Amino acid sequence: MANRLSKETSPYLLQHATNPVDWYPWGREAFERARAEDKPILLSIGYAACHWCHVMERESFENVATAKLMNDSFIAIKVDREERPDVDSIYMQAVQTQTGRGGWPMTIFMTPDGKPFFCGTYFPPQDMHGMPGFPSVLEGIAKIYREQRDETIVSADQLTEELRGGAITSPETDPITLQVLVRAYQGLAPEYDSEYGGFGTAPKFPQPMVLEFLLRYHARAADAQALKMAEFTLDRMARGGMYDQLGGGFHRYSTDPFWLVPHFEKMLYDNALLSRVYLHAYQATGNPEHRRIVEETLDYVLREMTSPEGGFYSTQDADSEGEEGKYFLWTPQEIEAVVGERETAPFNLYYDVTTQGNFEGRTILHIIEDRDEVAESLDVTETELADIVRETAQKLLAHRQTRVAPARDEKVLTAWNGMMLRSFAESAAALHRADYLETAIRNAIFLLDTMRSAEGRLLRTYKDGETKLKAYLEDYAHLADGLLALHEATLDIRWLQEATALADTMLELFWDEGEQGFYDTGLDHEELILRPRDLWDNATPSGGSVATDVLLRLSILTGNQEYNRRAAATLRSMKAVLPRAPSGFGHWLCALDFHLSTPKEIAIVGARDDHATQALLDEVYSRYLPNKVLTGFDPARPNGAYELPLLEDKYMVDDRPTAFVCQNYACQLPATEPQALAEQLTDG
Repeated sequence: MANRLSKETSPYLLQHATNPVDWYPWGREAFERARAEDKPILLSIGYAACHWCHVMERESFENVATAKLMNDSFIAIKVDREERPDVDSIYMQAVQTQTGRGGWPMTIFMTPDGKPFFCGTYFPPQDMHGMPGFPSVLEGIAKIYREQRDETIVSADQLTEELRGGAITSPETDPITLQVLVRAYQGLAPEYDSEYGGFGTAPKFPQPMVLEFLLRYHARAADAQALKMAEFTLDRMARGGMYDQLGGGFHRYSTDPFWLVPHFEKMLYDNALLSRVYLHAYQATGNPEHRRIVEETLDYVLREMTSPEGGFYSTQDADSEGEEGKYFLWTPQEIEAVVGERETAPFNLYYDVTTQGNFEGRTILHIIEDRDEVAESLDVTETELADIVRETAQKLLAHRQTRVAPARDEKVLTAWNGMMLRSFAESAAALHRADYLETAIRNAIFLLDTMRSAEGRLLRTYKDGETKLKAYLEDYAHLADGLLALHEATLDIRWLQEATALADTMLELFWDEGEQGFYDTGLDHEELILRPRDLWDNATPSGGSVATDVLLRLSILTGNQEYNRRAAATLRSMKAVLPRAPSGFGHWLCALDFHLSTPKEIAIVGARDDHATQALLDEVYSRYLPNKVLTGFDPARPNGAYELPLLEDKYMVDDRPTAFVCQNYACQLPATEPQALAEQLTDG
């Protein structure tokens, strides 16, 4: 019999809709029943692609006896963390405060008013390896709540007050200096893995925002080591099993230090952020391998993660047919059966496919030797080897698509779509991919037309024709960020106007003048035990760091100095923490780098489909210019462009498409030739 979750749209919640647990979705009904029956609340938080969430469901939530313990003594609430990042943020902070670690599935026991008193993550079905079994936990917590109520309430109040007092920033008036960037860069060095790339040890996460900061630092300081750290890490990740060598795209993280065995789920946000940093590395170095990864990753998103309406799906599971990674694994016999003996030998050598395998008797494809070394050992040219590998991979990919694929979470999240929108827009411009530009435009139209209420309020999530939940700071910020990138790719003033409107609403809903920063939830949001303000750049950039970056760029494009004032105030409030934990504030450091630079203000006047206009734009798009803004217009269709300060008094010289490069609104001579523009872009 289905429970209350059957009426939800979240694939994660629907996975639990037939559990014998009397689940409630997060909402007033559950809390009212908890108060009426004087029962504690059991809050379980996870997401559709979470492997251990599936494990705990099979072991505990589908177990009739365990479900009876839950139903008898608790009001059980199930939350999709991707739909409700506010709830997830608050209670993850509680888990980390109480246990010193975090993760999903998250298990919280709390009072009927939502105050946590006992926190954990995964619990096994019975006591093992020093961990209490979930039935034991349920019985113990129920007894404590019955027999030690006063102490439980005091504990919950104390933990809640600790959460409310956990701010890591404070308003500052002193200016912020370049020394913050220097100290942050120096702080990353001890964490860097010079043998395998990346930072820290297993499990090893890709940390694209830190890599973005390293590319920026190299551009700013001409620091060769910063570029080496970024490039080596990008190369190692692209060679490893964390990258899908056949289908493109990245899995979530590596379980080992050398990027071989991944946790096989694929997340939209990882692939948005990683495709972008590989694009920037390609612009900075010209390395064609970086471009290959960008295109393979975005092609994967087009093939497997794009809805007919133009939205991007959220995740793909790690498991298929009940086994983690099964969809992605190979044996030599399977490969030979698909492509034949001639192609199998070079392909297996290149991707290290062996009879013993490297993961539970089968092989995760990865590259351990350079192409020239493999070609030499096979007595073929590099070109011949590349052709064999590419053709074989295409055949194997086609065969793999006949397998039972991992489940896909097809909800569309505004923030994650904004990230991918930016990546498609930037890549379309830099790589001359018209299909990417078409995809970006369709996505922008879908988001603006669908992800808003009748009153114009941006919404969080869409699934099966239903859009719901008020959007968070990160939704406003990432969508505005994506629209700014689309404006730079198209020079269509519409996208800049939409981004500006979002920024204005973002300031109304989320800005706090007293704290000199942003909250994650809007003024019109439901009341929670605290108003969350998560400043860490974790798997995704924090809403605050993206909002700050967007405001800095919009300030230059629009001339609105209030945008700059608030962005600068937020950065000043962060200045003490950024160098202390640089790996946790990668996007903040990128925003600070922009703030401390003198950005190039580039305006291009000319018809977008004119070859001469495109030649000028190519000079901009082909370069790594992290601290720049780009705008322009077609004089035949200005559409209000003259209202922008950067476009005032801009014109075509001798009726030829013309570029203007300015800094602090002081412009160099207008350029009609790509070479002249190139010199201005490389100057300073």
